[in-house]
Amino acid sequence: MLYPLRFKKVFIDKIWGGDALENVLGMDIPAGRKIGESWEISAHSHGMSIVENGELAGKTLQEVLDEYKGELVGDKVYNEYKNLFPLLIKYLDVNDRLSIQVHPSDEYAMKHENELGKSESWYVIEASDDAKLILGMKDGMTKEKFVEKAKKNDFDDMFDIKPVKKGDFIDINPGTVHASLEGSILIAEIQENSDVTYRIYDFDREENGVKRELHIDKAAEVIDFGMKVNIISGNLSGAETKKRLVEKKYYTIDKIKLDNTDMEDINGESMIIYSILDGTGKIKYEKGELEIKKGESILIPVNVKVNIEGNLELLRTII
Repeated sequence: MLYPLRFKKVFIDKIWGGDALENVLGMDIPAGRKIGESWEISAHSHGMSIVENGELAGKTLQEVLDEYKGELVGDKVYNEYKNLFPLLIKYLDVNDRLSIQVHPSDEYAMKHENELGKSESWYVIEASDDAKLILGMKDGMTKEKFVEKAKKNDFDDMFDIKPVKKGDFIDINPGTVHASLEGSILIAEIQENSDVTYRIYDFDREENGVKRELHIDKAAEVIDFGMKVNIISGNLSGAETKKRLVEKKYYTIDKIKLDNTDMEDINGESMIIYSILDGTGKIKYEKGELEIKKGESILIPVNVKVNIEGNLELLRTII
């Protein structure tokens, strides 16, 4: 019988990484590395998750999916995605400017990259007072103007720039130009299982003495120049304990708060994924219990009943 699964973290070095994954989320970061991302639940070849707890410990997420299929993710989900795990769950520590980038749609990515496109959502766990993001293009920017300016390395007056703060939630659809511009930001990210990014500008930074590769032509093909991005508050007010943040074909995300209380949870349509934003608690299930804390992510297989208790804030993601 399947049970709640916790995975070993896959740490990804990034030029813009900082120390918030360790200092804020309590992760045990390898010494001497600049970690920008912790891949929490992933069946992507660039960072494969390995089960950390229980009878399946040591198996990769892909191996578990290959063996259990719809018993893990849900029959409807498995019938649509087959042996491709549909989501990738991360924490991001953006301590410097994140490169200006855009992600393609499924259709474009499958044709040109042979993998899914990337629809993603960001929940801001922490942000410095001066944190600002690039989210979309300014009115009047066309594909032709974009290509002309980008190839001259002229990015002035091109992008919408918005301040962000702790608790903000941003849904980033394919075709949306985005980046961090000022300050630092710690993010819980839910996205499609894809690692396709078209980099537009990287502030002339170098890795190993070489400027990072740009993808201006592909970016121009996939940018939605009219896309506008709304930032909503994910904070709960008063006696509120649950808030729907987004509902779309790729996933649905709720923000949930437990104040030394408990919650029974089960989903008969798809797996559930918890991203623990703050606090500590326990997940109890038929054959045991799992202690959980801030900075962790847990996969609850379809039809597995759990009871969560503690003082917690979390994101609950289903398909």
